[in-house]
Amino acid sequence: MKERTTQRPSLFCIAVLSIILCLSSIAACASTYYVIIAGIGGEPDYEQRFAAEAKDLEKTFKAAGPNSRVYTLTGQDATAARLRETLSSVIRLSKMDDDFALIMIGHGSFDGTIYKFNLVGPDVSAEDIAGMCNRIPSRRQLVVDTSSASGGAIAALRHPDRAIITATKSGTEKNATVFARYWVEAFQDTSSDTDKSNSISALEAFTYATKKTAVFYDSQKRLATEHAVFTDASGEPVREAGANQGVLMSSFVLLRLGSAQQAANNPAKLALLSKKEDLERSIDALKYQKAALDPGDYKKQLTAMLLDLARVQQELDK
Repeated sequence: MKERTTQRPSLFCIAVLSIILCLSSIAACASTYYVIIAGIGGEPDYEQRFAAEAKDLEKTFKAAGPNSRVYTLTGQDATAARLRETLSSVIRLSKMDDDFALIMIGHGSFDGTIYKFNLVGPDVSAEDIAGMCNRIPSRRQLVVDTSSASGGAIAALRHPDRAIITATKSGTEKNATVFARYWVEAFQDTSSDTDKSNSISALEAFTYATKKTAVFYDSQKRLATEHAVFTDASGEPVREAGANQGVLMSSFVLLRLGSAQQAANNPAKLALLSKKEDLERSIDALKYQKAALDPGDYKKQLTAMLLDLARVQQELDK
């Protein structure tokens, strides 16, 4: 009897330890790959602005934690060839559990059929970009195109599990944009974390940048020549979340803050943080499905998720 008594806890501990190590290894392996490219400016002011915005994002994302993989192309490195090389590296290194974000800062053009992002040397088309991104084996993707005429790229960039943000609603809005300025600022201003989750999602950054862009044109007493939109579902691009648009964007964490960032840097808490974010994604998805669910079933599912989330948060706070 004594042998059994001492053996069972030992086997139980081994099993629990195995589960913990498994969860930790999954969380540790999950990374976010950021590719930031600042295209050709054509004028010194634009050249400096685009490069500075790209460098600011690079600094922000590199400081986000050990699971951030950041690639930045500016100046003479901002070519179609270097972009292909960089994305090829991401294709080779990334895994199914990873996230991927491509952020393009610069000028774009649209001839009514084809959108192109302006680079040093030959430009790159939306079709070319999509072809490269389609080969990246990440679970979720985000493409942010802050250029002029960027709305013309949406049709070519569409893909399952990919959210798309463009600074303009169509390819016909061809003036230089200011959206990138406020997209960068969203990660420097903690007020963009509107749900107080200690993280900034793609949707929160989009909302922040959109509002700031509108204020800019109002303050300058100018007619707005850009209207940012997004899509993360099969519907038409929108400016606000709703009708299933925004589920992916709201759950795509681009930057953690405060305690969440500390947890991301702590191997002992990384698995818990991953579980918390998965629960938050599930809650967001459930809320979007509310209208189609029985009220009692919706309340039951939501309550269970919120209780799980509270328990995980309690563990994180220890």
